[in-house]
Amino acid sequence: MTLCVLGVESSCDETAVSVVRRDADGRVEVVSSVIHSQVVKHAVYGGVVPEIAARSHVETIDDLARLALEQAANKGVTADDLDAVAATSGPGLIGGVMVGLSFAKGFAFARNLPLIGVNHLEGHALSVRLTEDVAFPFLLLLVSGGHCQLLAVRGVGDYQRLGTTIDDAAGEAFDKIAKTLGLGYPGGPALEREAVTGDATRFELPRALLGRKDCDFSFSGLKTAAARVAMEQVKTPQDRADLCASVQAAITRQLSERSERAMKLFKDMTGAERPAFVVAGGVAANKTVRARLTQLAEANGFRFVAPPLEWCTDNAAMIALAGLERFALLREEAGFNAADFRKESLKTVARPRWPLDEDRAISAPIHKKSGRKGAKA
Repeated sequence: MTLCVLGVESSCDETAVSVVRRDADGRVEVVSSVIHSQVVKHAVYGGVVPEIAARSHVETIDDLARLALEQAANKGVTADDLDAVAATSGPGLIGGVMVGLSFAKGFAFARNLPLIGVNHLEGHALSVRLTEDVAFPFLLLLVSGGHCQLLAVRGVGDYQRLGTTIDDAAGEAFDKIAKTLGLGYPGGPALEREAVTGDATRFELPRALLGRKDCDFSFSGLKTAAARVAMEQVKTPQDRADLCASVQAAITRQLSERSERAMKLFKDMTGAERPAFVVAGGVAANKTVRARLTQLAEANGFRFVAPPLEWCTDNAAMIALAGLERFALLREEAGFNAADFRKESLKTVARPRWPLDEDRAISAPIHKKSGRKGAKA
């Protein structure tokens, strides 16, 4: 059965709207995808300012939705062909999430469509299926500015956390160290460019959690050490390039070490032969990280898969796909009532934090004290 979904993403500093369709044979098509980046607005502050981000979402989302629908209409898909609306309802900057979710609710109500609240992390987890038919189960490394997790993806809505960051995400480490070095915003791509001419062995940086054998990450110590080196030893452009290369190598090393541990766990759990190792999120666009993880996957009997670069960073196509896959499963459930679901779906709430593996988050929380600590998930 053909399904067509409008997706809305507004969890951080990109406003995005997309139309995604899946035909009866399971082929997925991104019919339209529009993204508005706020990089220029936040660059002067060296990072995302939540209030500015939320206001920008308010100012742009109507026009982006109109443009996405116009692009879809040019391909023969109109608003009348939509089966549902999907929107990020968490985790993320709560002001931005509320803007996108409120718009999606209004659109769904006006057109009498069901609303699917999508976990932003699930969007990343399934983003590879926009272009490839990756079978379940697969091992996922979700690595971005706000998230760093290893997950066994057993199916839509079925995730087991194998490891997560206990403090900062890898992308945040890239951005904060780049800011310390005066490389501007966004910092990750700028640091990667600087690292090209650097010597990755020049500076010795700490290795996190050496006494532990689990799959958790930690990047706060690396940030502190790199900041100290930057203040005390970086005097020339070459010094800066060498530090960038050393930082990139340290982050890549930690990602690969934890991923290799997770690969062994995943194979013991599933017994799968040559499963997919999927790397998603903005850091997946880093060429050094991607090359090392590709080698690691091959050495451990995995097939390396990553979304095309345009689907690595935040986008609405992945949200539309996650919503589509969830809606397809819901419609197959016994007793599913479309009218009741439409009514109840409008009660979906915005969530600043929303772990994919909620059972694991409750039974083994990374941060045991209450308060706003840790990664967004």
